[in-house]
Amino acid sequence: MTLRIIAVIITLALFAGCAATQKPAGRMADVTEARATVTAVDSQKRLLTLKDSGGEEMVVEAGDVVKNFDQIKAGDEVVISYTSAVAWQVKSAGQGAPGISTQEEVTRAQPGEKPAGSVGSSVTVTATITAIDMANDTVTITGPGGQSRTIKARNPANLRKVQVGDLVDITYSEALAVAVRPASKN
Repeated sequence: MTLRIIAVIITLALFAGCAATQKPAGRMADVTEARATVTAVDSQKRLLTLKDSGGEEMVVEAGDVVKNFDQIKAGDEVVISYTSAVAWQVKSAGQGAPGISTQEEVTRAQPGEKPAGSVGSSVTVTATITAIDMANDTVTITGPGGQSRTIKARNPANLRKVQVGDLVDITYSEALAVAVRPASKN
């Protein structure tokens, strides 16, 4: 997985563009959102009937993990948002070390609020630039496990901003958020 993350991210964008005096850095994100309206609530069975924008209805069970279930009313809107993002930063050798780190976070609504929550995770891989080939517009990076990959730069001018030994922090993040919003007042 580490080599795949490094290869995909750098292939897509690592050297896409940056200020002339700075090491390459950037971020790409994609957000997908879905909305549905609550048309019915079965409090005893913890069931919600939801209707999407196309008029399609579905029944979902809100397990015990859904706090403040009693705050949900017919007419409320359920919003589900999925975000995936990739961020990268090239830094000089000595500003870190190759490695992998992970982070997870969970949030929930406070008592009395409409139900809401999110779960997110991120993986950061720090790899080392081990070769730069200006003639072929490529850079070779080596991950913390010793795997190497040579990648063609999308913006070859950025190859002049890095040097062998520089480190590349690549962070892939995913997050899923669900929130119930009060019914619109017309």
